[in-house]
Amino acid sequence: MSVIVASQLKAGVIFGDNDTQEYVYMPGGEIGVDNPICVLETAADRQDIEIDLAVSMVLRLHLRPIRHPRLGTKSC
Repeated sequence: MSVIVASQLKAGVIFGDNDTQEYVYMPGGEIGVDNPICVLETAADRQDIEIDLAVSMVLRLHLRPIRHPRLGTKSC
């Protein structure tokens, strides 16, 4: 797991790709909890995922910090 990506998610940074409409972020209510849940959002679906999987998806999909169409640059 990338410690840098995990810490950015915990700080509210939204990772994504506007072309593919794929986003990974940690909702504001999850920031600071022991076992936070992140959101994997695609054009067709939204699902809750654990932070280890969120980091893996950010790296596998080559997502970058981005401005989300509804949430802006931070999830909190």
